[in-house]
Amino acid sequence: MAVEPDRFAAEFWSARPLLSRAADLPAGLSGPAGSGSPPGSNGPASRSAPAGPGASARPDDRTEPGKPAGSSDPAGPAGPGNRTGPSAPVGFDDLFSLAAADELLSRRGLRTPFLRIAKGGVMLDRSRFTRSGGAGAEIDDQVADDRVLDLFAGGHTLVLQALHRTWSPIMEFTGQLAADLGHPVQVNAYITPAQNTGFSAHYDVHDVFVLQVAGEKRWVVHEPPVPMPLRDQPWTEHRAAVAAAAKGEPVLAEVLRPGDALYLPRGYLHAAEALGAVSAHLTFGVHPVTRYNVVQALTTLAAEQPDLRASLPLGVDGTDPGQLGPDLAGTVEALIGWLRRADPAAVAEQLRGQLAGAVPPGPIAPLAQAAVAGSAGAGTLIRLRPGLRCRLHADGDRVQLDLPDRRLSLPASTEPAVKAVLTGGPLAIGDLPGLDPDDQLTLARRLLREAIAVPSTPP
Repeated sequence: MAVEPDRFAAEFWSARPLLSRAADLPAGLSGPAGSGSPPGSNGPASRSAPAGPGASARPDDRTEPGKPAGSSDPAGPAGPGNRTGPSAPVGFDDLFSLAAADELLSRRGLRTPFLRIAKGGVMLDRSRFTRSGGAGAEIDDQVADDRVLDLFAGGHTLVLQALHRTWSPIMEFTGQLAADLGHPVQVNAYITPAQNTGFSAHYDVHDVFVLQVAGEKRWVVHEPPVPMPLRDQPWTEHRAAVAAAAKGEPVLAEVLRPGDALYLPRGYLHAAEALGAVSAHLTFGVHPVTRYNVVQALTTLAAEQPDLRASLPLGVDGTDPGQLGPDLAGTVEALIGWLRRADPAAVAEQLRGQLAGAVPPGPIAPLAQAAVAGSAGAGTLIRLRPGLRCRLHADGDRVQLDLPDRRLSLPASTEPAVKAVLTGGPLAIGDLPGLDPDDQLTLARRLLREAIAVPSTPP
């Protein structure tokens, strides 16, 4: 982003749109501008993840959007990290490209729902663009590239969904982004033929970072008809309000070109039209953890309180506001009293359950990792699996390691060593504190087998 992370967190996050031009965004970290993976390659991503609210800013970080519409403030001091000058890269080819899209559509056995196709805001039935893959791959929901060609040439928009699960550079980038932001992230690509609008004015129920990959697209953004909508408050349930808002004065009307980026908080109405050529953009959808999630966690915990489980008196008609009033007041008073004593640890545990699986950890190489686990020695370097959410706590003569999908019980003597691994940095097995060499090796092999630790250099 072209503003400092703290400023973004204070002024823009969930509040108002933010536009960054390509020239104001710093380049990737892997070397000179433009030295990332070639277009369409499936090699490692060269781009660093965007600094989230509260993260430290580095002058050469390539991070998400940035500059307020109409702002002329400089992004920072000139230097090799800035996306300026004749050698600056164009677009986001180190993350995705039209060649990458062709690769996915034709050579990866892509299946629905990883591809959707729409025109005029109407989604096509999958039978229009899928078929069997032939002998040994008879399942009939596989993308048919010739049918996709026909539909795209006819003006349909392609939506490649969940690229954070299907395209390696985006997978690696998104994992770090989710960790930095503290919220789950999904990534889609929208590829629109020239002079076409993929979707009519609508709002999303998640925040979005838009990265323009190819071509040009005109974006028109209006104020939210439903401020901060939740996941169960989609725009389709507020069509009249959406239509009315779309007739008002836009808060932003700009053309995005390759390398430009736009942040849209959830609820902001938007529509985008491809201009003179094929247009492609990525959307990084940030699914925010909200105060309502905290309310849901509190509601679940409230069920453990006997006075909040008490029956209403006999003869009270709960559907009659007059009869319900006194008991409602008593219930509210009891609830407020309990809320003041709510345990943050218990609420955090409930949120952990809500978020389990929403942010998958970084990928591992199962076969190679099994080999490392079997041959590991005192000099083998291990580290915490990237993106893995876990929590260690004491439980009698054991320690419990809470993972998104399970709980691992370990001897209390392993606590210092496990804590050392959870710091995230590379650590030689022989340096695991508090254990003799045999126990060091036993713990390390178990952490590798359980996919909690990974070799410090991926196998």
